[in-house]
Amino acid sequence: MQKSPTNIVSRAGIRLSANGSQSITLTGNSEPRVDSRLIAQHLGTKHKNVIELVGKYTDKFKRLGIVPFKTEKLTAGRGRTERYALLNEDQCYYLLSLSRNSERVAELKVNLVLAFREARQGIDITRTEYLPTYKALHDRFHELAAHSSNERLVHINVNKLINKTVGIGPGERQHLPVPHKSFLVAAQFIAASAINGASDHRDGYARIKQALAALQVPALVSTL
Repeated sequence: MQKSPTNIVSRAGIRLSANGSQSITLTGNSEPRVDSRLIAQHLGTKHKNVIELVGKYTDKFKRLGIVPFKTEKLTAGRGRTERYALLNEDQCYYLLSLSRNSERVAELKVNLVLAFREARQGIDITRTEYLPTYKALHDRFHELAAHSSNERLVHINVNKLINKTVGIGPGERQHLPVPHKSFLVAAQFIAASAINGASDHRDGYARIKQALAALQVPALVSTL
């Protein structure tokens, strides 16, 4: 059986879910992209048909940006591989323009609009809010743990505490949808404020733990 691409995300990817029967999975950092196999899945057609269209009109797709082609071994393919493309937003819409208008195509279009919009919002939050609060918090902890032989562990424990407060596991920060990312930013801001006046990293950790304990976790529907 062939591996489903529904949950394929690059290590630096963003997993988002547009409203619909299936999630739209985006990969990439500065330019989110969609696996061509997911598009075929949403269109209810064979991926072979989709990738042939991309190949036939490659020159036109390239006018909208580079077209990264990837290969992956099939789970039960006896060494066979499958070639697929990672398409940016404009390339996705161009691909859909080559398909007949139908309810499936219309539904996929609106789901792509929602997913790419959320991706842009997530990238903006990361750049303007998440990274500054993360840096402020850990710069301060660097000062507090300057004489500690386990400074790296100190930073790890602070991140674990914040993750626990937000309700996420290791490695999930980069995949957070916008509501979760905003809550993470708030938790980091509270933590950075809480350690003002701390005598050392242990005191700072205790202050953060107390401050975050009062933070109410919103009822967010997980899309991780």
